[in-house]
Amino acid sequence: MISDVLIFLFWIAGAVVLVAVASWLAHRSYRRFLQKACGPASSALPCVVPATPLDALIGPMEHKHPGKSGLTLLLDNKEAFTARAQSAVQAGRSLDLMYYIWSTDTAGWLLIDALVMAAERGVRIRLLLDDVNVQGFDRTFLALTQHPLIEVRLFNPTRNRGRALRRMAEMLLGLARFNRRMHGKMWIADGRLAIIGGRNIGDTYFSANNRTRSSVDADVMFVGPKVAEVSEVFDSYWNLGLSLPIASLWPAFSPNPRAFRKRLARHTRSTPSCAFIAKVQSGNSSSSFLSDRLYWTDKVQLLADPPDKAYDLHTTPWMDTAIASVMESAKSDVQLITPYFVPGASGLANLTELMARGVTVSLITNALSTTDMIAVYGAYRHFRDPLLAAGASVYEFSKPASTGLERDVVHSKVFMIDGKQGIVGSLNFDLRSAYINTELGLLFEGPPLLAELRGMFDTLSSPEQAYQVTQTDHALHWDITRPGLPSVMTVEPESGWSRRAISWIVGQLPIKKYL
Repeated sequence: MISDVLIFLFWIAGAVVLVAVASWLAHRSYRRFLQKACGPASSALPCVVPATPLDALIGPMEHKHPGKSGLTLLLDNKEAFTARAQSAVQAGRSLDLMYYIWSTDTAGWLLIDALVMAAERGVRIRLLLDDVNVQGFDRTFLALTQHPLIEVRLFNPTRNRGRALRRMAEMLLGLARFNRRMHGKMWIADGRLAIIGGRNIGDTYFSANNRTRSSVDADVMFVGPKVAEVSEVFDSYWNLGLSLPIASLWPAFSPNPRAFRKRLARHTRSTPSCAFIAKVQSGNSSSSFLSDRLYWTDKVQLLADPPDKAYDLHTTPWMDTAIASVMESAKSDVQLITPYFVPGASGLANLTELMARGVTVSLITNALSTTDMIAVYGAYRHFRDPLLAAGASVYEFSKPASTGLERDVVHSKVFMIDGKQGIVGSLNFDLRSAYINTELGLLFEGPPLLAELRGMFDTLSSPEQAYQVTQTDHALHWDITRPGLPSVMTVEPESGWSRRAISWIVGQLPIKKYL
């Protein structure tokens, strides 16, 4: 019996050693591959004559507000699409774009078309995408690189493309590396205008498909001196050794430009595309997408994780540290909107300390009936009880869906402090955003901007769109104003037993950092 146990332990130890050696060899091989595959360094193009349409539009406004940045919030999905599309149309020099997701759906193809048309006018385009959501769609982005003015790079990509088993083996052997993702979103036009926030590129973020759910999201568009800082951040990610030209991953693949053009035309001329463009253009003027909406202020700070966070290095403070510092300065109230809330012990302690000294803390996150990440909701359950016990107001967003449609989902990442400071960006209030992903955001002051964000908070937390969760004697209650439902429930409303069971099981597992 003892010998059998020893043999079993021997085999286990051997397997562990074998996996460790294989992982080390895979890591060494990947580092050599990075050195060979990395592309040449490049930087943002300077704002020089001849002036582009964006220069002509923005230059005079900046001249009237020296040293200040002009900001506007993009809280409406259609306006967010228009801002990107129109800035691409009016760009004459460069487009530098960074995204975690770029879907090849209606909105995705329309913006790809905007990039191609810009390149045809002589605009240099650099597109940096996180690899985890590009896999399976390589040929589209490879085809883009056939244009001499378009380059596409992938952040932290796998070497094996189109080979599922080999790619899976590579991911498993390099799990620590593969788990680190570029989650930031950035759109820079001509070095004059920037958009950062929570939106990726896809139908859900712009309400481009009436048959699927929409994301409730938030971006901030701005002009002025801070745009140059954003461009520097983009350059630091673009030139990082982990950002590889997509062409280097497919050395033997040669896309057919003519076939790509036909595919592009088929998508952009489709009935859904035409319907969405008509909806976006209704009541909108291409010349006013920017000029009449800016609030000018010098109270602006760019928050950005350094790119070497992907190597788990702390060469400069990470974004979560900056946000924690801002929140610690709160005097009266903190309002949070985040799709995923997994604060960890440290984040929970910080919020509890705020409430202990009289600061009101209010949170909006997705309900179990709404969330697109049941596992993350399970981790959130672990922190919900102590947060409520400390005195927080918690609202779970669950807007009723139209017949036959999925419920909309909150995807906004918004922080408000004392009604005076706002943060809009890509960082979720969870451990993955804090310690694993790289993130971006903008901290600003301005009464009109904060009034808009407060209005958003009030709408999302209203009884028509959310349940308020309360706690009495350690028992949870969901207050509901919804036809056909009781006014109070003691389990997650409008969620089946299987979703509740899965979320409960996940909440017991020690994997909260990775969700």
